[in-house]
Amino acid sequence: MARPLGVIPATPPPIVGGSHDPLLQWALSESRAGLAILPEGSAAGYRRFLAGEVIAAAIHFHDLDDPMNDANVAVVAAEPTLYDAVLIGFAKREQGLLVARGNPLGITGISDAVARKMRLAFRPEGAGAQQLLLGLMKRDGIAADKVRAALTAPTGPDIAQAIRANHADCGIATRSVATGAGVDFLPLLTERFDLLIRQRDSYRPPLQGLLALLRLPLFAERAAELGGLDVCDAGVVRWAP
Repeated sequence: MARPLGVIPATPPPIVGGSHDPLLQWALSESRAGLAILPEGSAAGYRRFLAGEVIAAAIHFHDLDDPMNDANVAVVAAEPTLYDAVLIGFAKREQGLLVARGNPLGITGISDAVARKMRLAFRPEGAGAQQLLLGLMKRDGIAADKVRAALTAPTGPDIAQAIRANHADCGIATRSVATGAGVDFLPLLTERFDLLIRQRDSYRPPLQGLLALLRLPLFAERAAELGGLDVCDAGVVRWAP
């Protein structure tokens, strides 16, 4: 049936779009909530959410003018069609630079990697990690044409695999990705990783199952095992219109 422009379907498909995270992927499986994951990056997931193509979007936006700043609330608060949405905290995550085990090249940071012409793995346009990289480059006065780009990796684990396979020397991802992949990690900042959902969908069984898991000790234990994750605010409403 036809629907007016801007009116989303009553029940979006049971898919969580947006950014990838090992803890989120585990939680979706462990909760048995029947939710699939579509990790395309924060901006892509956000667009799908606004179009009603996913039931939730996992986001970690960064302001290019102030990359250290949490931009999630600012982004969703500026969108008028989110009058019935809510932003739920999932985790605070350590983001940093992934390098080979033992850091054999002695990379100290992004500026050092660029100055020494190291092969830097990018993420897709609109991905939170790519926004962070571009923001840090802007802050440090690094021109895009000075960067030796190795490849574009869809997710953090793909960054780690590219480093392990010697297709790249470094790239931005989370500490939990580095831990799982057995590569070294140079911390940059701690960011917010949140779930954007419609309020009506939050009361439906799939998301109720996922949100219930966030309150269990098992969830905190898994976060501690992965490393670089603070889940004290998991399940807390960070923004509502």
